[in-house]
Amino acid sequence: MRYGVADYGMNVWDGGCFDLEERLKNLKSIGLEGIERLGPISAEDALVKAARFRSLGMDFGTCGGPSIEASIQWTAGLGKNYIWTNVLGKTFDAFCRQVNTQAKACDRWGIQVALHNHLGTLVESQPQLEEFLKRCPDCGLILDTAHLAAADGDPVEIVHKYADRLVVMHLKDWLVTNPEIGLDNWFKRGRFCELGGGNIGLDNIAVMKALREVGYDGWVFIEHDTHLRDPFEDLAHSLKYLKDAGF
Repeated sequence: MRYGVADYGMNVWDGGCFDLEERLKNLKSIGLEGIERLGPISAEDALVKAARFRSLGMDFGTCGGPSIEASIQWTAGLGKNYIWTNVLGKTFDAFCRQVNTQAKACDRWGIQVALHNHLGTLVESQPQLEEFLKRCPDCGLILDTAHLAAADGDPVEIVHKYADRLVVMHLKDWLVTNPEIGLDNWFKRGRFCELGGGNIGLDNIAVMKALREVGYDGWVFIEHDTHLRDPFEDLAHSLKYLKDAGF
């Protein structure tokens, strides 16, 4: 397995990514191997950024361009194997139909489309996720442990049941701060946090053990959507949390 960061929360803390090379150097210094998404604005920029990663001994999982078509082509051209689902469907039926279309487009370029389960979306709960995977057999899964567990799902069960669909892992924890608020206002109910910092009984170590049992050997991206201190402190804490458990 390879360990990196999905750096959304870092951008929220900093206000953006103002120096990619400095960020990569700092991530490498605490033992991480890359970030999930390259974000170029042109094909030339994609090549330059990819070269910068290589020169620093770092890597990335996928490429997000200014359009879905560019994302597919640039991801394929840079030798990566997946992009996120990116369709407009507002109903579950339409969403699944459009993802199947995107899956065919990705397959023509030799890559795979993958779904990130997320609170507040059409694929939030475990039943919704399993129905989606049934309807979209060519779509992989970017399994986010905390988004699923916060919706009363079981990420360990999903790992065992859909091992062949796993493309990427997102690891984080969930801290309920306002239990009186329902999941329909999940962003007010709690916040995502460093590994081990949650209070819903999410066992990310059990998830990691399950990944090892099924032979998963892809990216594991640590992600903290909300930082209350320097993100590198949280990331170092989460990385140590995994290392102390033998990962």
